[in-house]
Amino acid sequence: MRKPRHTSLLLLFLLLVGGANLYAQDPPLKGTVNLPAAIDTTTLSRTDTLVTKQISLNAVIDTVKTDTVKPEKEPILTDVVEYYGEDYVFIDRKNGKIYMYNEAFVIYEDLRIDAGLIILDYNKNEVYAKGIDSTGGVYSQAPVFVQGPNKVEPDSLRFNFDTEKAIVYNSKTKDQDIWTLAEVTKKENDSVYYLRNVKFTTSENIDDPEYYFYTRKAKFVPGKKVVTGLTNMYIADVPTPLGLPFAFFPLTEDRTSGFIFPNIGEDNNRGFFFQNGGYYFAINDYFDLTLVGDYYTNGSYALRADTDYALRYKFRGNISVRYENLINSERGFPDFSQSTLYNIRWSHSQDQKANPSSRFSASVNLGSSRYLQQSINQTNNASQLVNTLSSSVSYSKSFETEPQVDFTIAATHSQNTNTEEITMSLPNFNGSVSRIFPFAPKTGSKKGIIENINLQYNVVGENRIRTTDSLFFKSEMFDDAQIGARHSIPIGTNFKLLNYLSVSAGASYEEVWVGKTIRRSYDTMLNNGQGGVVQDTISGFDAYRTYGFSTGIGTTVYGMFTFGNDKKIQAIRHVLRPNISYSISPAFDQFYDDYIIPSADPQINDEVVEYSRFENTLYGAPSNQFASSVAFSLSNSIEAKVRDRDTTATEPRKIILINNLNFSSGYSFSRDSLKLDPINFTGGIPIVEKLDLNINGSLDPYALDNNNNRIDKFNIDNGGSLFRLTRANLSFNYSFSSKDFEGTEEEDEQFDSDTFRNGGRPDDLFGDTAAIGEQLDVKRDKSDNRERSWYNYDVPWNVRLAYTITYNNSARQNEISSHSLMFSSGIELSPRWSMTVSSGYDFKSKGVTLTQLRFERDLESWYTWFSWTPIGARNTNWNFFIGIRGNILSDIKYDKRRNADRRL
Repeated sequence: MRKPRHTSLLLLFLLLVGGANLYAQDPPLKGTVNLPAAIDTTTLSRTDTLVTKQISLNAVIDTVKTDTVKPEKEPILTDVVEYYGEDYVFIDRKNGKIYMYNEAFVIYEDLRIDAGLIILDYNKNEVYAKGIDSTGGVYSQAPVFVQGPNKVEPDSLRFNFDTEKAIVYNSKTKDQDIWTLAEVTKKENDSVYYLRNVKFTTSENIDDPEYYFYTRKAKFVPGKKVVTGLTNMYIADVPTPLGLPFAFFPLTEDRTSGFIFPNIGEDNNRGFFFQNGGYYFAINDYFDLTLVGDYYTNGSYALRADTDYALRYKFRGNISVRYENLINSERGFPDFSQSTLYNIRWSHSQDQKANPSSRFSASVNLGSSRYLQQSINQTNNASQLVNTLSSSVSYSKSFETEPQVDFTIAATHSQNTNTEEITMSLPNFNGSVSRIFPFAPKTGSKKGIIENINLQYNVVGENRIRTTDSLFFKSEMFDDAQIGARHSIPIGTNFKLLNYLSVSAGASYEEVWVGKTIRRSYDTMLNNGQGGVVQDTISGFDAYRTYGFSTGIGTTVYGMFTFGNDKKIQAIRHVLRPNISYSISPAFDQFYDDYIIPSADPQINDEVVEYSRFENTLYGAPSNQFASSVAFSLSNSIEAKVRDRDTTATEPRKIILINNLNFSSGYSFSRDSLKLDPINFTGGIPIVEKLDLNINGSLDPYALDNNNNRIDKFNIDNGGSLFRLTRANLSFNYSFSSKDFEGTEEEDEQFDSDTFRNGGRPDDLFGDTAAIGEQLDVKRDKSDNRERSWYNYDVPWNVRLAYTITYNNSARQNEISSHSLMFSSGIELSPRWSMTVSSGYDFKSKGVTLTQLRFERDLESWYTWFSWTPIGARNTNWNFFIGIRGNILSDIKYDKRRNADRRL
């Protein structure tokens, strides 16, 4: 490309603005310079070069008296004007204009104009720009006007360099997510534009938008707002009854305070409602506040407050507080009820670089046990299936000493929404001193028993509170609080024996502190002389100490079976990892007392009842039984090396035949009977790619008596088999899709098996625990860069299956305790239509499980979906939504739903 021509301020003044005066035949005054002869109207070809020089005037006082008539002030440019034309630059000195044709541009200060044809009028300091009409009637190279951050794409324009005012025709401007299309635009200054016959839309197809808002007059402030007169909504160029006497479109990129428009609808139980309406406070750059509420015509209402806060490179988080007052039916009716619900959520995370040695975090979710099931602002099935609320607020600190010292202080909360029981730790403390090797050499690796001796110190302290939902936040919740601490010092070592055996040995010492103990006695005067046990709570410090010893030995055995490289199965490798461990601990009966229950029959001895004063304390009582046992386990893995089906492959393919088939059991030397423990087994068996059978179960060697109690007699000696299968489970997860049949290998998604088994979907098929207003905006800003068409020849689909069956025979039940098949599937009917379904069948209960269907339609600038739960945990429900994508016009939507009957 040819280098642009540069015209300095002074040259434009002398050569262009001065015009004929500078080219007069009079000799130049002292201090001026001679310029070339006047240039006639000339066309400069692309190869011509216009050379400009810096021109300076040495002003000399003229002896001629200056004319007292002030000359007219001539227009002056204040900066370099850079201009260019691909085909030619035509200078018309007579009319004071410069013509630039084809891919032309003009740059002046922060302004740039690109167009097919640009005319620079240096007498008026104005520029005209328009496109080029080709022979085929195609209008191309339309102007592009850029000044600072503002960009306008009109059909033609006129701009004045002095006043910086402009007239723009058929402009197209995008600010935030809104396109502004105006027939005529008058630029008053950098911050105010007046528009006539304007269309506003978020459609990317600005030549033929599927919808727009039309107004005759508007005021446009870039980056801030658009204010219009009478505004009407058009869909497919057809006017709709939706209109406003005036409209306001906020365009600011910064957060600003403002009202949140509520959702308007009707509920069968509570009447008409305004939902999620309120006000947003953009307090400062570090945190904000959202206050919204709901109101129903039967008197029910809800209030919610949400705040987000963040300090860059330090921390970020959010707090949400919700309160609902729910009224069912009408006062005076027998089914009238009133209840209050609340929920508090807090999430806080610290930047990892803020302080590597200390960290503060919070994840709080507490409230009424029935909040997720009864809230009028929860419509998804996932919230109805949640039965546990948990919270944790913690601070951890590490001291980079030798040895390293770590501690964590936290407050935790766990709440069962079914039983309404709450367990809290206010607070709990965990401290530790890292492992110490007192006999390790200063240099080199550790070898042998002595050098590998290590010890560690751990301490756990807790103030545990157990209460119920009805007593939460009341003084009674602290009545049964338990406080205690547990100190532990594990000592261990490890070494090699005969080069192939790994041996470990260790001892442990524990000391438990408590703040309350109990004392029991028998009072013959209780219960009208019938007697009873009296239990007193003794407040004060008490402690007990325990210790034990353990050792273990293990190895790895490899078995290789080779069949030859010419065989289909070339080799099989069997890996066994046997392990045997022994543990022993004494009886700590010194921490036990007893009381006597006198017998009413003189021929029967009195009953002596043994108890520990540490019963029902935070960490329980120590064992009063001597324990000596051995445990053994065996892990198996079998792999095969097979010839690859691909004849060009140089290496055989490895496949797993059995994945970690583990057996474990134990034998007790201290028990008088039933010394052998049941044999537990777990494992995985790959069937095909992405399909593994997971199995686990238990085998009991002992028989049962007539009352289905275990007896000290082997089952085989009782006329049965060698082992009794008391428990077994088989499960698998399998997913396949249309991509599996395309012959391409792609990384498969990993899904949480527990979530899948319960019918969940990682793509939010059942929704999360978000509020209604939050859930509706999930996919508004979804970006999809796939090429869209109106028909999809390859219909993408996917299917995911989860199967589980559990067998129970611990007491001769011989029954299938659970048996279900869950599935979820999605199909893209077209590039803009998709459908997902999730359901299952419970073979035990002989019924269909939670079922949901979801239909989604991409309407380009709009988005709509319909969700239907024909079979749900709490009756059926459906939800329909249609709205405009993006945040600017997010209040333009329609939402209709039928909530499930929460009273069932």
